[in-house]
Amino acid sequence: MSDAATSESKGGLDGIKQYLLDFKVLGQNPKEFWVIQGVNFLDSLAYFSMIAVITLFLTSDRVGFNPTTGGYVVTAFTTFITVAYFFSGFITDSLGIKKSLVISQSINIVARFGILGAVLMGVPYAEWIVVALLLVSAPGMAMTGTVFQAANKRFSTVKSRSASFNVWYLIMNLGAVAGGFAVDIIRKTLQVDTTWIFLLGAISATIATLAAAALIHREDQVRDQDEEAAEEVENTEPVVKKSGFQIFKDLIKETSFWRFIVLMTALLGVRAVFTYMYLLMPLYWVRVIEDLTGEPTNQGFLQALNPILIVVGLILFIPIANKFNVFKMLVFGAIISSFSLLAMVLPWQIYTPVARMFGLVGEGTPELLMAQSYFVMSAVMLIILSVGEVIWSPKLTEYTAAIAPEGQEGSYLGLSVMPWFVAKLAVSAISGHMLIRWVPEGIGARILAGEVPFWERPEAMWLILFVWAIVGPLLAIAFRKWLTEGADLEAKA
Repeated sequence: MSDAATSESKGGLDGIKQYLLDFKVLGQNPKEFWVIQGVNFLDSLAYFSMIAVITLFLTSDRVGFNPTTGGYVVTAFTTFITVAYFFSGFITDSLGIKKSLVISQSINIVARFGILGAVLMGVPYAEWIVVALLLVSAPGMAMTGTVFQAANKRFSTVKSRSASFNVWYLIMNLGAVAGGFAVDIIRKTLQVDTTWIFLLGAISATIATLAAAALIHREDQVRDQDEEAAEEVENTEPVVKKSGFQIFKDLIKETSFWRFIVLMTALLGVRAVFTYMYLLMPLYWVRVIEDLTGEPTNQGFLQALNPILIVVGLILFIPIANKFNVFKMLVFGAIISSFSLLAMVLPWQIYTPVARMFGLVGEGTPELLMAQSYFVMSAVMLIILSVGEVIWSPKLTEYTAAIAPEGQEGSYLGLSVMPWFVAKLAVSAISGHMLIRWVPEGIGARILAGEVPFWERPEAMWLILFVWAIVGPLLAIAFRKWLTEGADLEAKA
């Protein structure tokens, strides 16, 4: 190895070492911070396990919705969560962290036990009771999210804040990993239906509620000595505040704001890929894999693959992230994530050698061969998606902070939800129609028999979604000069 290569390798290892050492500042945080992270893990376990099978649950024999109606229910559920976010912050600020967390998790306990009881006991109109309780639980989920944001800031100093939010994001992904494996335990190991996911969620919410009630004793802002001294100086200076309406009025007059909205809109196709993981993938896997073999596949593993790679990728990538231009990395990562959908368009036979290489198939039946090849196809797609996400997702926040005028970063971040909200609403609403059109019952056997032309196969659906995803980053490249005007996006290291 050359001296230059050795030096570069050493520099990379030193960067990772320094990144891990930076977490020592978490020692400044009180025990309440770690209580919140425990609740974060439990809440993520419950949410991600539920969302991974929500379409399977709604379209199961116990509930009985068809894919279209199930898609509408998921649309209403996720829409209620998003709308509740607009109001939950005010409630959290008013009630405080402890009360808000106890109330939000208590709502989840009632809703999840209610869904479990209504379905298992077969009460009349159980399906509509399920819908009602899902909608009732939405404000609780939204309030939990705002509590996490408030608590991460409240229970950290300025010096520990960056590490605190990194830990929160890592633990959230670890909860998602656990949620994915919980799905496989329920569906494959215990061989019970997806209704029991709600028992897991109810137990998690119960433990979280008890932990919050018993262990959170303070809610004041944590500060170190330097912050306290600085605050004394700031308190002597006059503060001029604008009304919320005036801030909004000034905001929409700025060209930088419209550049920002254009980029957010361009990336909608890439961001939408993550909604496909719970709207389209579960039933897709059932009909192109499980219906062929008659056995549940490792859907939980596939759902957990993305957060596993995100945890590993963030640890490895963050130390070198500042070495590259923000906009270039944002677009580059978005393109990689877009191409994950193209992996779903290729003929399944291409993935058969990979399946054989890893011992997934031997001399099995044609049905098993095809099923395992589609499994590998999905894993490849998720790997590519995750590599891109590690690159572009942190850079999206950094681009926002760079292009926003000083003091308006929060407004930009808040309004960035709007294009995404509209897109998610539309995708959720049509997801059931897409499944009926391209992933009907019996599609797996018909594909194996060679009876389905390309434009009637699931591959056609993924191709259309790929085109939507890739167009955005390409437009961003075409309008790069305008989108980056006036922003400092160059490498910082």
